[in-house]
Amino acid sequence: MAGKVAIVSGGTGAIGTEICRHLAPLSSCVVALCRPKAPDCNNSSEWVAERKKEGYTMAVMECDVSDFENTASVLESIEDQYGPVDILVNAAGITRDATLRKMAPEDWQTVLRTNLDGVFNTTRCVIGGMMDRGHGRIINISSVNGQKGQFGQANYAASKAGMHGFTMAVAREAARKGVTVNTVSPGYIESPMIMAVPEEHRKKILAEIPVGRFGNPSEVASLVAYLASDRGGFITGADISINGGQYI
Repeated sequence: MAGKVAIVSGGTGAIGTEICRHLAPLSSCVVALCRPKAPDCNNSSEWVAERKKEGYTMAVMECDVSDFENTASVLESIEDQYGPVDILVNAAGITRDATLRKMAPEDWQTVLRTNLDGVFNTTRCVIGGMMDRGHGRIINISSVNGQKGQFGQANYAASKAGMHGFTMAVAREAARKGVTVNTVSPGYIESPMIMAVPEEHRKKILAEIPVGRFGNPSEVASLVAYLASDRGGFITGADISINGGQYI
């Protein structure tokens, strides 16, 4: 896989950053996409500098994956600068939680546009080239809550469940052309987001996880790297759970 170009949407987040690190040995270039005006995107130069200190040479580009035209323009720029995209990881995702009876239509639409439309937009821009070249890896980061549902997350759960339907359909279309498409569904992973949850609520979540701990971003990233490698070439259309047994 050496010499391949990898793109990770949501690549400057906790899980996305670890995925970028794990893809670096497989790639000549890793490009992290971040949402314009998001805090981690505003600090993108610091992110690049931190990765350089760790021994990685990576790039960050702003991209609104919910907007097809913007996504197409950014991905075209990446291919112009670095070469054809061989690995795409769709890790961008947002939440706008509320019970359905209180959920504003714009909160439904915003989550679906980012989490589900974003997967279509990025994949649509690279799938043709991958199929023409006879090789590609697409990994979509879903969620345990897309498998089992979650109170107050009808929008998020729908977007993450829809993601795997998309995975299975595109996997069928692309398999004969050497392109694999898979879903990874993490459970609760150690990150600033989970640590921001009140301790009392974190303890309740922890009690639901049979292995008795939260996951580590590196565990998710290792799985993604395997699927992105040549060794993962016989896996396609799968939804691989990594949730400590929370949903079996």
